[in-house]
Amino acid sequence: MTDLFARWILTAVIFVPLIGVVMIGLMNARSHALIRRGALLASFATLGFALAALRLYYEPTNAYGEPHWRAGLFALSLRVPWIGDPQLLAGVDVAYAVGVDGISIWLLVMTAALTPLAIWASFSGIRERIKEYYLLLLLLEAGMLGVFCARDLLLFYVFFEFTLIPLFFLIGIWGGPQRRRAASKFFIYTLAGSVLTFTAILFLAYQAYRMPGIGVFTFDIEKLYAVGERLDLATQRWLFVAMAAGFAIRVPLFPFHTWLPLVHTEAPMAGSVLLAAVLLKLGAYGFLRLIIPMLPAAAIEFAPLVAGLAVVGILYGALAAWVQGDMKKLVAYSSVSHLGFCMLGMFSLKVAGLTGALAHMINHGLSTGALFLIVGVIYERYHTRRFDEIGGLAFHMPWLAFFLVFFSLSSIGLPGLNGFVGIFLVLVGAFTSSSTLDGNSTGPLGIAYAMIAAAGVILSAVYMLWMCQRVLFGPLRELTRTPDRSSGLTTDLTPREIAILTPLAVAALAIGVYPKPLIESMQPALQEQVIAHVLNRAPDWPVTPVIPFAAAAPTHAAVPSDGHDASDSSERRPEASAAHRTLAPLQAVPARAETAGSTASDVGGGV
Repeated sequence: MTDLFARWILTAVIFVPLIGVVMIGLMNARSHALIRRGALLASFATLGFALAALRLYYEPTNAYGEPHWRAGLFALSLRVPWIGDPQLLAGVDVAYAVGVDGISIWLLVMTAALTPLAIWASFSGIRERIKEYYLLLLLLEAGMLGVFCARDLLLFYVFFEFTLIPLFFLIGIWGGPQRRRAASKFFIYTLAGSVLTFTAILFLAYQAYRMPGIGVFTFDIEKLYAVGERLDLATQRWLFVAMAAGFAIRVPLFPFHTWLPLVHTEAPMAGSVLLAAVLLKLGAYGFLRLIIPMLPAAAIEFAPLVAGLAVVGILYGALAAWVQGDMKKLVAYSSVSHLGFCMLGMFSLKVAGLTGALAHMINHGLSTGALFLIVGVIYERYHTRRFDEIGGLAFHMPWLAFFLVFFSLSSIGLPGLNGFVGIFLVLVGAFTSSSTLDGNSTGPLGIAYAMIAAAGVILSAVYMLWMCQRVLFGPLRELTRTPDRSSGLTTDLTPREIAILTPLAVAALAIGVYPKPLIESMQPALQEQVIAHVLNRAPDWPVTPVIPFAAAAPTHAAVPSDGHDASDSSERRPEASAAHRTLAPLQAVPARAETAGSTASDVGGGV
């Protein structure tokens, strides 16, 4: 029973919000209180399943008596053929495949934790079309959770693109005065880049089909790792550009950020929270999970360019935030700056930098999500976010002042709070990228990147403290007939609003004071799933050129007959390297040995 529960726990995490959608869909549209409670109940149930998945992830469940996370392996894996048997469909392998490792588990838990807070925070602000609003929030949650669980590239893409639809309507219906322009800009920008990404995905699957020894049109992410790293450098370059087109816009990486400030400004509070805390991370997660390990030669070659754009984004975002007159725009531009740190650490291609990038993705989600909640609280009371129209609020809003200062310091990276952990490791990774201090090969960056990026930390202190000074201190400034208490709000934070912000503050403090458990759970997966594909390869390894269309017909001998996934790593010895999940005919390429085996957590056929 426990094994069955572990196999299906991630499916429960993804589909419980959809059950909530059905439940709310059957309710009377006028039962506003019941709809709100139903949405909140569904999101908390999802969080419960996510925490159960986290607990199972840490249990010693593999065949060698050790937890998967210590070996950097996937756990809680499930694989079910989605379209049909590959042997009967001309070698087409499309599966519902899910699993988590140290890279995705914490992003999954963060998403499940922030969604109920965003839903709860909407109780007082959303007064029209309530049923549709909460339906879309739950649909958005299901899509975000699916991205972090997917181990099939087509499944990943379906969830990745699905998140556009509910957010488009959330912005376009419940947004600000320019909501339609913001929603259209968001949709067009992100969809345009995603088309190129999908083209690259299909090309990789086709190369797997044409490659001797695989012979299957597969979207299995781990098999595509083996395919991508054996393509010639020129092909990897084109694939890198095509895949990065969709992910760079979603990060957003400078100069593809221009859609973000408008969308953040016009989005409703819950939309801004989930956009900043989770949806921006989907692009960074795509680089980390797919592009770097799948196209390692191109990743090394493009690393200085991407890191250079990241550094420019850090400084540009900070300077742009400094001159804003709107609180929400200031926090939006700070996201551009902070996501630049994530990309810089990622393309240092060192364990420290990658760890810092992943940790900062989580820490930024907590801190910036909380800041957007606070901005929403202010807007509900004063119907403005402009610094020249309100000020001195600390006098009669001490709780708001406490949380705004706390999360501002967290965003700055004050030692002892969560923001410091990720930024420090990112700078260490960039600073030591050209060294071998971590026992790996040298990386593509150097000291100059770290020194310039460090200026962004100083600028973040300038614009965040400037915001606190303008909003909280000095003479009291309020618009006439404000604060607005017509929806039952009090002058200072209500108990509901304090209850929403307190868990985020506790998490920020816990990570800042003792980050070791979080960091230790990430590093094995980053070493095994990313670094091992890129820096631990001998420099003289040959790569396989693109198979021409006139090549011999592929063999389908690689399709196992026992219905299990031969590439699933969840039952392999911890010391086996994930960088070489290759099939037997590909062993001609010099590689480290690996012991492969099927997993008891796979279900049904498929490759």
